Amino acid sequence: MSYAASILPEFEQEMANTRKVLNQVPDALFNWKAHERSNTIGWNANHLAEIVGWVEGTFARPKWDIAGYESPKLTSTTDVLALFDQNLASACTAIQNVQESSLTEIWSLTNGDQTLMSMPRSAVIRTFVLSHTIHHRAHLCVYLRLNDIPVPGMYGPSGDEGLFA
Repeated sequence: MSYAASILPEFEQEMANTRKVLNQVPDALFNWKAHERSNTIGWNANHLAEIVGWVEGTFARPKWDIAGYESPKLTSTTDVLALFDQNLASACTAIQNVQESSLTEIWSLTNGDQTLMSMPRSAVIRTFVLSHTIHHRAHLCVYLRLNDIPVPGMYGPSGDEGLFA
């Protein structure tokens, strides 16, 4: 089984779940945060839209130097979803076209001369993209719940969608 055939079903399911959560974010709450040390709802939404965009670069380059990198600062759910959809399309294409032999090559995240992490490309997709997405999606779900905004089900009905909701 090819890499694409093995990872795309999970990848597409997790991204569909992420899109459902992003779709629930009201523009009026982009600046809301649960705690002074927490990121805002808007920051989390923007981050989720950008993470999926990292797939293409992981396969195209041996490293990513984040020195000087600026995350998106979109201020509407419509714009966040547009970026997410654009990045998802390029990610799926990159996964479908990746050369299998490159998956074991080491990829690094750097900040100038400092190496922050190095691991095989396939592990980068699993951890730095998929697990990282799930992590921030969970934050966003809690933020939605704290603001009494319905949380969509992902692996079955949510408390808002269930039989007893």
